[in-house]
Amino acid sequence: MAASDPHQAADPDAVKRHPTLFRAIRKRRNPPLRRTDITVTDDAAVKRAVKAASLGNAMEWFDFGIYSYLAVTLGHVFFPSGNDTTQLLSSFATFAVAFLVRPLGGMFFGPMGDKLGRKKVLALTMILMAVGTFAIGLIPSYDTIGVWAAVLLIFFRMLQGFSTGGEYGGASTFIAEYAPDKRRGFFGSFLEFGTLAGYVGAAGLVTALYALLTDAQMEAWGWRIPFLVAGPLGLVGLYLRLKLDETPAFQKLEGGIAHATEAADSVEATAKGDLAKIFRQYWPTLILCICLVGAYNITDYMLLSYMPTYLSDELGYSETHGLLILLAVMVFLMLIIAQVGKLSDRFGRKPLLMAGMLGFLFLSLPAFLLIRIDGIFPITIGMLMLGLSLVCMLGTMSAALPALFPTNVRYGSLSVGYNLSASIFGGTTPLVITALISWTGSNLMPAYYAMAAALIGVIAVACMKETAQQPLIGSPPSVETDEEAAELIQAQAPEPKF
Repeated sequence: MAASDPHQAADPDAVKRHPTLFRAIRKRRNPPLRRTDITVTDDAAVKRAVKAASLGNAMEWFDFGIYSYLAVTLGHVFFPSGNDTTQLLSSFATFAVAFLVRPLGGMFFGPMGDKLGRKKVLALTMILMAVGTFAIGLIPSYDTIGVWAAVLLIFFRMLQGFSTGGEYGGASTFIAEYAPDKRRGFFGSFLEFGTLAGYVGAAGLVTALYALLTDAQMEAWGWRIPFLVAGPLGLVGLYLRLKLDETPAFQKLEGGIAHATEAADSVEATAKGDLAKIFRQYWPTLILCICLVGAYNITDYMLLSYMPTYLSDELGYSETHGLLILLAVMVFLMLIIAQVGKLSDRFGRKPLLMAGMLGFLFLSLPAFLLIRIDGIFPITIGMLMLGLSLVCMLGTMSAALPALFPTNVRYGSLSVGYNLSASIFGGTTPLVITALISWTGSNLMPAYYAMAAALIGVIAVACMKETAQQPLIGSPPSVETDEEAAELIQAQAPEPKF
């Protein structure tokens, strides 16, 4: 049986007698890059891919976000009247249900994306999300059909969660595989720009409805409007995604138009997307991914989903008050997120991620102390402190996470790791925080919960490798110009001997 290293397998004297032969063996095993191996990206194609993935992601998170912003109203509509906290807990428990099935969606859609392609699966997740959200808008209330209202709500929330299981892993993989290596952070940041845009659209529409309608009108029919809007929005996202080509990295994997060296072939021989292989071979990286995503999701859902409910239910502000402040913060984050992506390309993923984690570790408690002070200014400053910490992760994570896994299992591994973590930590965040506040009587519990998550995140970031400006594992280099490709070839040429 041949060893992986010919020098270890062969007699040292033989190596000395036949240096040319063993040099040829080394080159065969690790051939140098040829010009045809390097992917030169098409700038127009990259921008189309980023736009379609980001807009589709925005529509997915618009669908998902409206539920959290309507949590109080939905508690009144779908669950028996009684204790307000019980109704809210029931509503957030239904919010969490969607996350319980996300790992199943990730395990289903992830390997499918590694087999059939990123584009087809992203189109399918868009259809399922739009159907699930639109259907929620048609469910009769508890007063009309009793417990079946809650049953139908849970079913369609599970359909939403199942589709979302294939969304983030696929969309981030799609952008990462299209983008040039040196600008992956910048282009990846637009995926989370889309997430923020979806939340802003959801929060804006819900805020307008709360401002224009009475509580009775909202509970009677107003809450249905955002869900029914999801149908046509889903068709727009589907159209954009179906117009795209498959990613260059996946085309190469399937023996398509892109070509790479035998060295790359040995790494990405086939797109099997085998779940057993993912857990067996990549479990250390999966654990790292789960820790990173857990810390990121807890802080993300605490600020972007739970905060309006916290301000209204725990601190006594109107629903409109909390949503307007959060809207302003999210619009500000949208304005700077691409710059954060650029910074991660220049200085690395780890420094930006570490800044975000440390921000939540040290600023969460001061921020919530400010938020508890009556007045728009201290609340806004407190939420901005949390928002600036979050944007360091938002602008970086979508480039950092896909780089953890090789191309042949990237969609599957990322979908499994991301959604396991989102299920355990992200979706349960509003439920856990509401329960903790109820049990302890302290409305500072969100700060303590975020600090605990950030501590785990700091350790995870310290353990990860830097991936900025490097090719994705299992793929040849990706550059923007022919000149860059020529420089790469020149850089590996041997120095002339005189």
